[in-house]
Amino acid sequence: MVIWLIGLSGSGKSTLANKIVKEANKIEHNTILLDGDVVREVFGNDLGYSLEDRLKNAERFCQLGKFLDSQGFNVVAAILSLFPENRDWNRRNIKNYYEVFIDTPLDVLIERDSKGIYARFNKGEISEVAGMDIHFQIPEKADLVIKNNVSRDSLLKHASQIIKKLHHSK
Repeated sequence: MVIWLIGLSGSGKSTLANKIVKEANKIEHNTILLDGDVVREVFGNDLGYSLEDRLKNAERFCQLGKFLDSQGFNVVAAILSLFPENRDWNRRNIKNYYEVFIDTPLDVLIERDSKGIYARFNKGEISEVAGMDIHFQIPEKADLVIKNNVSRDSLLKHASQIIKKLHHSK
């Protein structure tokens, strides 16, 4: 199964993904994490953050997810997922695909700003930031929408529900 966690930077994708993978692997050790920053590093950081590069990175994620799923692994992908066509491709090409949108208000993201991305954007130091100068289209077909505007603990409570989905997909 491929669990596709979608959300803007700071929404909690990686936090939730890490919890899901850790707990799922206690039951059966076959769940793999695909995280945006890590996948970029695996491929030698050969892509920037232009829309073209982001699309190529998203296509890598889709293909990796499909490949690992076909090999019997569960995949938890924490990805911005800007492009609806990638999510549609996943639905058509991955047998057990489950899409989770972590919906966090932009003002909360700017306040959290764990990577300093929003502050750097607001200072004019960087551009091409999803949710700011790059449009982020909210997923219309998400299987689960998590409102994440309260606390880390309330976000992590969703891990058990998603893990049940992982283990009932077989």
